Amino acid sequence: MRTVIFDLDGTLADTSGDLIAAANACFRRMGEGDVLDAGRDAAVALRGGRMMLTHGLKRLGRFDAGVVDRFYPVLLDAYAQAIDTHTTFYPGALAAVAELRARGYGVGICTNKPEALAQQLLENLGVREAFDSLVGADTLPVRKPDPAPLREAARRAGGDPARCLLVGDSDTDRDTARAAGVPSVLVSFGPAGDDMAALDPEALLTHFDHLPDLADRLLGRNRAAAGA
Repeated sequence: MRTVIFDLDGTLADTSGDLIAAANACFRRMGEGDVLDAGRDAAVALRGGRMMLTHGLKRLGRFDAGVVDRFYPVLLDAYAQAIDTHTTFYPGALAAVAELRARGYGVGICTNKPEALAQQLLENLGVREAFDSLVGADTLPVRKPDPAPLREAARRAGGDPARCLLVGDSDTDRDTARAAGVPSVLVSFGPAGDDMAALDPEALLTHFDHLPDLADRLLGRNRAAAGA
């Protein structure tokens, strides 16, 4: 089976608002108030918790790696308490997932979000059953850009890891796909969308409506032969 594997944050859903709220909860505990802004810092948020803490501390002129390490668990706890307040799926994302499954693809998620948090978010949003697999940052001993999590997500979705593609929003996703020897499709509608073309993916995605046909092309699926 061919599979389409998605990154989560910044690819399927805009999770930046809830991530920034969790980071700001940490900065308030440091006595600094809200340091990050949902509009200005969305791209930073989608790079993960440690990046948000690092960015905020540098903005304050008090970066300390030890402070990042100490507050990272605090951030994860704050995020878990309000994980889906502002999060929304990008237009057409769930319809594209449904169409891919209708065309016979396995569909999974490979994210650098901790697996339990990714599971919680998808369950809270009522969409966990739409995906055949979920591999998080701590599912395996390694995370993206190591190719092992992508390959595992394809296997758990019932597919051949050599016949998958990764849909993502960053150089990490592009590098993961290249390491696995499979195509990458990078979304151009996220906060860092203007930077995606320079990463030279196999394709850019301007709207999820185009993804099923892109998958057919990149994975060499003949719809007529498949009876689609």
